[in-house]
Amino acid sequence: MKKVAIIGSGISGLTSAYLLNKHHNVQVFEINDYIGGHTATIDFELDEKPYSIDTGFIVFNDKTYPNFLKLLSQIGIQKQPTEMSFSVTNPATGLEYNGNNLNTLFAQRRNIANPRFWSLISQILKFNKLCKALYDSNSIPVKLSLGEFLDDNGFNDYFCQNYILPMAAAIWSSSLNQVKQFELSFFIRFFYNHGLLNIQDRPQWYVIPGGSKSYIKPLINDFEDKIHLNANIQAVTRNSDGVELTFENNRTEQFDDVIFACHSDQALKLLSDPTENEKAILSAMPYVNNEVVLHTDKAMLPKRELAWASWNYLLSGDEDALASVTYNMNILQGLDVEPTFCVTLNKTDAINPEKIIRKFNYTHPVFSTESQKAQLQRDTICGKHNTHFAGAYWYNGFHEDGVRSGVDVAKRFGCEL
Repeated sequence: MKKVAIIGSGISGLTSAYLLNKHHNVQVFEINDYIGGHTATIDFELDEKPYSIDTGFIVFNDKTYPNFLKLLSQIGIQKQPTEMSFSVTNPATGLEYNGNNLNTLFAQRRNIANPRFWSLISQILKFNKLCKALYDSNSIPVKLSLGEFLDDNGFNDYFCQNYILPMAAAIWSSSLNQVKQFELSFFIRFFYNHGLLNIQDRPQWYVIPGGSKSYIKPLINDFEDKIHLNANIQAVTRNSDGVELTFENNRTEQFDDVIFACHSDQALKLLSDPTENEKAILSAMPYVNNEVVLHTDKAMLPKRELAWASWNYLLSGDEDALASVTYNMNILQGLDVEPTFCVTLNKTDAINPEKIIRKFNYTHPVFSTESQKAQLQRDTICGKHNTHFAGAYWYNGFHEDGVRSGVDVAKRFGCEL
């Protein structure tokens, strides 16, 4: 049995702790006064009625979340089907559409007679067909970015600006220009596996009834007394006996191993003696801050209610601006209530202050050619010097990826999901 320190209580850390706790002495350290990371369901009352609205992790599907689904099954958590639809609003042209079905696609009836809109549909079909062919034939060009691929294959600005770039920016909470720099192979594999290159036969998406935080309590049931909140760790130092953690009052504690289940940049900052490999790999996977607001301002949704989708992207005209997305939580969580609860990223100033319920800041990994190269070097630092790294940044940046990375680390200790 090993004594293992786990730094961070997001899904990666909690998965690691859940699995290791069966055979090892784990201690989980969280700098905040709450656990769960991006699993952030907000409980509040409005007009004397109670609500629980998700603001971070919201949805998962039945195809690309196998580890998370297995975890939910083990702890007895149910799932609730939801709708995953996507809309785009372009204030510069007045365009708005929702790709959920034909009726919502032509929410603006004038688009029925709009040649440019029909060309958009044509290019979507062309893009999907080409990407699927490249995937199926295992011939995705290497060292080619998404932006270069779009240029090389004649995809016009109308398609890029009003469909593929905002969709990807919404998924990864990135800017349009950042999305252009994604490696084509990374992009196509993700879109293919998530059914985003299909018009039909897409995965079924789900939410957790009562909010995503409902899974936290049963997950930590067997190790809740080993979770330490407000744990301000100052440094992590490797030594001949294992790993030493130094806390803000200069108190130290010795462990056999440490699992960094925090963000890559946070892990690098905590290491007092990082190796050259650790410096190079962790620094190549940075994070970016996103402003998040829970509110009831319907002005952040498309003008036409027919165009309202689960995810609603608002173009700004600035390709370097972070994604501005509004999640319609009534659709996602199946709430048949008034008002309409929304969660908006990176458009705080446009929201009516009187309709704001709560503000947050969440950070998300930035994907680039450099970060994707760094992901391939994981084994050069994970498990070395009694040090392990878990986090969604090792894969695609989503909840399943956090679980998967925790499972990966647990396997090094002989523990399986």
